Amino acid sequence: MAVSLAEFRDETRTWLEERLNGPFKALRGLNNHVDMIEERRAWEQELGQARLSCIGWPSEHGGRDASIAEQVVFAEEYARAHAPSRIGHIGIELAGPTIIAYGTEEQKARHLPGIARGEAIWCQGYSEPNAGSDLANVRTRARLDGDTWIVDGQKIWTSMGSIADWIFVVARSEEGSKGPKGLSFLLMPMDQPGITVRPIRQMTGESEFAEVFFDGAVAQAADLVGRPGDGWAVAMGLLGFERGVSTLVQQMHFQTEMNQLIAAAKANGRAQDPLIRQRIADAWTGLSIMRFNALRMLNDAGSPELDEAALTSKLYWSRWHRDLGDLAMDVLGVAGEIGGEDYRYDGLVHAHLMSRSDTIYAGSSQIQRNIIAERGLGLPREPRGDL
Repeated sequence: MAVSLAEFRDETRTWLEERLNGPFKALRGLNNHVDMIEERRAWEQELGQARLSCIGWPSEHGGRDASIAEQVVFAEEYARAHAPSRIGHIGIELAGPTIIAYGTEEQKARHLPGIARGEAIWCQGYSEPNAGSDLANVRTRARLDGDTWIVDGQKIWTSMGSIADWIFVVARSEEGSKGPKGLSFLLMPMDQPGITVRPIRQMTGESEFAEVFFDGAVAQAADLVGRPGDGWAVAMGLLGFERGVSTLVQQMHFQTEMNQLIAAAKANGRAQDPLIRQRIADAWTGLSIMRFNALRMLNDAGSPELDEAALTSKLYWSRWHRDLGDLAMDVLGVAGEIGGEDYRYDGLVHAHLMSRSDTIYAGSSQIQRNIIAERGLGLPREPRGDL
């Protein structure tokens, strides 16, 4: 029997509070992806057992067929409970939906249950040293040998690369191809002799990212998503899933940072500074605009005008978050310059340091402006030598 949104909210809130005040209390408020990994895996599996891990997925794949409104409610309650950031989010939000949309029945049966149960952690093999924002410049190569693909190359800035069980990889499978042509999309196990992972230490003191090297690594022919050469279309389809309800989860995290910033300003007296107060008000206004726009996008999904407006989302939130990080440091003052144990940073200092990467990863701000110009406004394409 269907329940009301209010009942679902109460159910979700109660479930989260019981566990985050009980067996998973140590994970409450944990926002990085590198600490207490075994406990985090257990948390992912706890969500999976309750069918709360991927509630928007179809029920036959381990979800709840949750409506957009229910997904928004869950995102709000998850953030409100200060539940830990999801180490399974790449599988839940990217790999899983892509397999559902483009995968074979065999691929769905093989991969979706593990993701839904929280047993399989995924990472994303897109960026390379010479193919960051320009994904079409990938040089990692894949060649078919019987019923396996042999992969050689390198990926970088791979979030969760050090802990992931699986990786989806965009590789060049057609000799002599350039740009978006001749690419294939492969699903590969990380635990194999041909894959080497080297963590990258960040200025936050963490190693959330990693370099991943492929030296004769293999993927089964059955784990090619789409046909050979269809990799660009699948990769772009995957990126479309990033604009879903997960954007609201991100914004709830931003709200938590805003709350911490306001509390810090009140505690150290900076809230009395009229310039600081104005910047806090501006930040709050920007976050509200982000939320209203995300809800509008979700409510009217498929509208051509909103599809074009969505192109501005990454440029907007990344610049907003960068500015919030700068404001946080101005509020903290000298106290924000003192590192923690082993030069680890948390709280608002961590938010500031992480925000420096926001305008670079997932398409730099320069790339985003090109996308807005060419796809949204219909301006002439920038000349490229590989098309």
